[in-house]
Amino acid sequence: MSDARTPAQIEADIARRRQDLAVTLDEIGVRVHPKTIMGDAKAKAASAVDRTAGRAYVSANRMVTNVRGQLVTEDGAPRMERIVPVALVVVGLVGLLAVSSRGGGGGKGKGCKRRR
Repeated sequence: MSDARTPAQIEADIARRRQDLAVTLDEIGVRVHPKTIMGDAKAKAASAVDRTAGRAYVSANRMVTNVRGQLVTEDGAPRMERIVPVALVVVGLVGLLAVSSRGGGGGKGKGCKRRR
């Protein structure tokens, strides 16, 4: 069997390889185009945000379910022995925040200057 090719076969092979190289160069050009790079970066960022938001939702949902399990019986009745102390703590914290936001700073406000 002979490996001899005719000039026409060689020219056809060269033309086919040129076409393959042109397609490859076009693909590379698309991949490195700034719009493509930005689109890929945006897609990756959106995917990361979606994953993070999904994880946060699952965590929050799990936490709410756990808290609900502590404050409600399996049949849905409220557990007053647990709800009342939690409510008192919340009211106390809100009261502390209200008092501290009124500026009850004890003489450290703008109108109180120390004289020497």
